[in-house]
Amino acid sequence: MSINRRAVLTAALAGFLTLPLPRRALAAGEVERVDDLIARMTIEEKAGQMTCLADSFRPYNPPNPQVGIQNERQLADEIRKGRVGCLFNGIGVAGARRAQDIALKQSRLGIPLLFAGDVIHGLKTIFPVTLAESASFDPSLAERTARAMAVEATAAGLHLTFAPMVDVARDQRWGRVVEGAGEDVALGSLFAAARVRGFQGRDLRRDDSLLACPKHFAAYGAVAGGLEYGSVDISEETLRETHLPPFGAAFAAGALTTMAAFSEINGVPATADRDLLTDLLRGEMKFRGFVFSDYTADEELIAHGYAEDERDAARLAILAGVDMSMQSGLYIRHIPDLVKSGAVPMETVDVAVRRILYVKTAIGLFENPYRSLNEEVEKTRIFTPSHRALAREAATRSIVLLQNNGVLPLDPAKGQTIALIGPFAEDRMNVYGPWAFYGDKGKGVDIATGLRAAMPDPAKLLIAPGSGILTPIDGGVAKAVETAKAADVVLLALGESQDMSGEAQSRTAIEIPIVQQALADAVAATGKPVIVLLRHGRALALHDGVANAQAILATWFLGSESGHAIADIVFGKENPSAKLPVSFPWESGQEPFFYDRKSTGRPVIDNRTEYRSRYTTTDNSARFPFGHGLSYSEFVLDQLKFSDTALRWDAAIGITVRVTNKGQRKGSEVVQLYIRDRVASRTRPIRELKRIERVTLGPGESKTLRFSLSRIDLEFVGAGNRRLAEPGAFDLWIGQSSVGGLQGAFTLYAAG
Repeated sequence: MSINRRAVLTAALAGFLTLPLPRRALAAGEVERVDDLIARMTIEEKAGQMTCLADSFRPYNPPNPQVGIQNERQLADEIRKGRVGCLFNGIGVAGARRAQDIALKQSRLGIPLLFAGDVIHGLKTIFPVTLAESASFDPSLAERTARAMAVEATAAGLHLTFAPMVDVARDQRWGRVVEGAGEDVALGSLFAAARVRGFQGRDLRRDDSLLACPKHFAAYGAVAGGLEYGSVDISEETLRETHLPPFGAAFAAGALTTMAAFSEINGVPATADRDLLTDLLRGEMKFRGFVFSDYTADEELIAHGYAEDERDAARLAILAGVDMSMQSGLYIRHIPDLVKSGAVPMETVDVAVRRILYVKTAIGLFENPYRSLNEEVEKTRIFTPSHRALAREAATRSIVLLQNNGVLPLDPAKGQTIALIGPFAEDRMNVYGPWAFYGDKGKGVDIATGLRAAMPDPAKLLIAPGSGILTPIDGGVAKAVETAKAADVVLLALGESQDMSGEAQSRTAIEIPIVQQALADAVAATGKPVIVLLRHGRALALHDGVANAQAILATWFLGSESGHAIADIVFGKENPSAKLPVSFPWESGQEPFFYDRKSTGRPVIDNRTEYRSRYTTTDNSARFPFGHGLSYSEFVLDQLKFSDTALRWDAAIGITVRVTNKGQRKGSEVVQLYIRDRVASRTRPIRELKRIERVTLGPGESKTLRFSLSRIDLEFVGAGNRRLAEPGAFDLWIGQSSVGGLQGAFTLYAAG
């Protein structure tokens, strides 16, 4: 493709200048200041603005290799020379002020540093992992927790978080499922926008506004076999229809940075993919912010077999559209010579630097370079009682009641003796989950502590770990069985440790570890009622003593208030209302498994029919489907009605349904609307989520919910990568999960 460099530069600048930044556009004087800075910068200073390095002034130990500059004095010298534009993954106001002082007072141009960090689901107050919180099916909750995270992160001296992760996760073997909103496009888009709004707030220049960086662009959730850092082989239609919409929602909500994926797409690593990062991202999607590489991802182009050496890797990344290199140092080492030799045009560098400086301008760094660096604020806005209360609320609303044969909720007034068995019974090291390395582990509430606080007689809580997470305990199972026999009911705390989910934690078998499964089977054999408390960062394939328990709660990694939240649900103080954002398969070998899969020419009718699209060794459905989640109340849907069964091309149809709480307690239900396009020019999923509605009802109370659909809701990516809707018949379901529900139909008619 022939590129007119001057036209590219002009279009990029014009686009950014016309971008309606949240609550405020850039003023003419601010644009002139950036122009003046760029005109005065050396090529080394430009490359410095494009360089992001780990923060040696206030180092933490994030889950990345220890590479790059590890010495504060050496890093200070680099800042002094104008060779750094951003520091990441350090917190603390004092250290940040030291670094900013050097940038402002000792570098030639005095350009302020940007401070970034991985605040994924909490700083000091740790909220549920994002997958868990997505189970609330309530984007407004995510917006509130993101706002609280922003308040804490900015109080600790950060300007930007590398979140939210908005990758749609189709394979539960992938460890990073835990960081996103699950398997569905619509749900993921709602949560992406909500989290951006929460992080950034209403005014980017406020001290508590935290820039969002939706990641990883794009289709990282489609890595083959769920293998971390792997390859993605994907059609244009699937890329655009499944994996891009959450990014579009995040950008529409005001996100001004994004991060390129580690993976390759169709043979080209994302970090070097100009079609992806320039033509698609900037051209079609109109993104006007700047792009980070992921951690040393530009350097990793060499290992991909796509770049010859460091210099070539830097050239490929900048030409593709990566504006800021993270941690590798390739840009500062090689861009000056690449420009001098003519391998990289100066105009390309200027566009990248301009994007970065515009974002710094947008958050007010030039007028207030010490914004978010107030030591008094740092003392008062972190780990506050209100944030802990929100963490407890978020945690209770994230717990999914998967199965209940009448054993839950427990009544603390009955004085039952409870056996709490399993490696997570008193464990505090795994309550936060992955990507919570700023949290103080001693302050997380374990299950035993939460239960005791809710019991009139804490002495009636008997505890036996039974086994380790991955290894047996000598005599542990026998002691656990003895403890179970002495109790009226058993709570079995099993699952994954927090280092079994997250980055670099792909698994071939998404199952309970063998030693824990043996423990569960032995306890189940006692005949005592068993309630399983799953700890996990992905959907799991459950078996035997776990799968057949009288009740199962998906408790994920719930954060600071884990134990209290679990007690709130177990004892019925709170009524569970969460729904699964991922499908639980019967077997690991079903993965990748997701509810909105396609049909085939030989779809499954039942599991006994030969020559159908099925596995012969397992049920071909989900054990617990996407959208599933029980309550202590009984909700019934009826009276499905359409305003018209004909949907006109430029009109809408209304759909109503009545929901009734037939239970004995107040509760909330998430009512879900799905469609299927029966016949189309591209085969369509068996179901697609289009609407969700949360309703809270008292005992015996009913409410009529109203939904609306238009032609836009029926569009898909067709020939020529165009979004289109085609006239024809559509099935519709309104239900309480992606399976079953009340069914109806309507027809979309052509224009005219």
